[in-house]
Amino acid sequence: MSDVGEVRPLRFAIMLTSAVTLLTLAAPAAAQQQVSREQDIVDLRLGQKIQVDDGSCPNGQIKEVMGATLTTAGVTSTRKCVPRLQRR
Repeated sequence: MSDVGEVRPLRFAIMLTSAVTLLTLAAPAAAQQQVSREQDIVDLRLGQKIQVDDGSCPNGQIKEVMGATLTTAGVTSTRKCVPRLQRR
């Protein structure tokens, strides 16, 4: 007796689960926020990048705050100046 009837639903379930996981992980990366003060960042997640337009970086650049590491106290962040993207 063949198990082909059982393999197809299993393969479909694995593909569906993989697609949902990929979309869930890609969504936060695509949605980048911008705030005017670093104090306005309320809940920084691991890997999340938020641009802070507070004037602390040179012309043509903007401060990027990123959730870098997970500690027992929460997410620690890093800061760096990155090129400002042109808005259309």
